Amino acid sequence: MSGAGAPDFFYREAQRLGYVARSAFKLLQIQKQYKLITPGSSVLDLGCAPGAWLQVACQSLGPLTKGGVVVGIDIKKVKVPQLYCDSRVRTVCADIMNFPRDQIRALSPKKSFSVILSDMCPLVSGISTKDSAISVELGTRALDIAVGRAALAQMEGNLEGSATCSNEENDDGVLQKGGHLVIKLLESEDVQELSRICKPLFRKASWLRPKATRSSSREIYLICQDLQSQKKA
Repeated sequence: MSGAGAPDFFYREAQRLGYVARSAFKLLQIQKQYKLITPGSSVLDLGCAPGAWLQVACQSLGPLTKGGVVVGIDIKKVKVPQLYCDSRVRTVCADIMNFPRDQIRALSPKKSFSVILSDMCPLVSGISTKDSAISVELGTRALDIAVGRAALAQMEGNLEGSATCSNEENDDGVLQKGGHLVIKLLESEDVQELSRICKPLFRKASWLRPKATRSSSREIYLICQDLQSQKKA
């Protein structure tokens, strides 16, 4: 029952509870352990298809009167799920690798976000090294969006430019000071380098493999808490 295509407990629970995918339980566990999203938070969901994390993120905002916003971006057009979502949730169809921070920043009323979730993952080719490399590239782009190229450059002078969107008018990240970042990656030696870069930028950076992750999957989540102030170069 744990094969990639076999219905399992989390799949059945997602259907029973009205979540559009079993992945909802991954974010539910992250929320339970780390409480990253609080009432009134501004949440950016990168790679939001099919919308399960949008549902959990909106639930975590609390009542509509508490405010907050959830913005999902995906290369596919994603319809906001009716169940668990309300008027605070919207989606944008765009390639995040070529979507400028200025345009992302404009999607939040506060021009920044308190939580950034990246559930982006490459289409698995079966070639482990290729899949891992793309996964790290996506993860690096999520970090670049969050903290800004300047902050990354201070930590790692030789980062590949392929993860950075060119022609950025504002090089600052879109994550607020004290904000949180979650990045999904495929386990490999390279992901440790990304973790090494994150640790000085955040108060705490730790790894989590959610219980809802299929046994055949190599995915793991880097949980970065409390973005610290960055000195200008």
